[in-house]
Amino acid sequence: MTDNEDQVAGLLLAAGGGRRLGGRPKALLEHRGHPLVEHAVDTLRAAGCTRVHVVLGARAEAVRARAALDGCVLVDNPDWEQGMGSSLRAGLRSLAGTGARAALVSLVDQPGIGPEAVARVRAGYRDETSLVAAAYEGVRGHPVLFGAAHWAGVAATATGDRGARAYLKGHEAGITLVECGDVARPYDIDTEADLVHLE
Repeated sequence: MTDNEDQVAGLLLAAGGGRRLGGRPKALLEHRGHPLVEHAVDTLRAAGCTRVHVVLGARAEAVRARAALDGCVLVDNPDWEQGMGSSLRAGLRSLAGTGARAALVSLVDQPGIGPEAVARVRAGYRDETSLVAAAYEGVRGHPVLFGAAHWAGVAATATGDRGARAYLKGHEAGITLVECGDVARPYDIDTEADLVHLE
């Protein structure tokens, strides 16, 4: 393995139940003929992540049955209804002992963020202390790369739907922002109105 090839693992948070989408799990929404979860995994792989862990929650069995997730490590989060924080904790736990030195965290409901943006953030990895985030016109967004030195701190503060927000706020000075507004659109698929973004 050369440089950071296998040291940065992709961590895809795909457990959400789509509460504001009438309870349709986001992982199974169709985009370009495939479930969103497949699209998101392909994006991480195209950006150079050889190891991809996918955190599943809502209708996990249906996701396993319908999505082609070969070669991914599938992580079940029984507490997915508690919000994104629980998925982030489950995902980071699943990476312990794998040899990964950083987790590149992406969200299943952001199909406008493609491989170019993810690869830019991944390229910001230096070592286990790295903290790198995509920025859109200067505003921090996803994906976010957490070096392993940050995992315990992130897990300790990841609650509800805020994910790593509190941790990032407390470590603002140490975050390397990578501008991605020229290659990606950071919208979320959260409500019925957002479905217009799916192709």
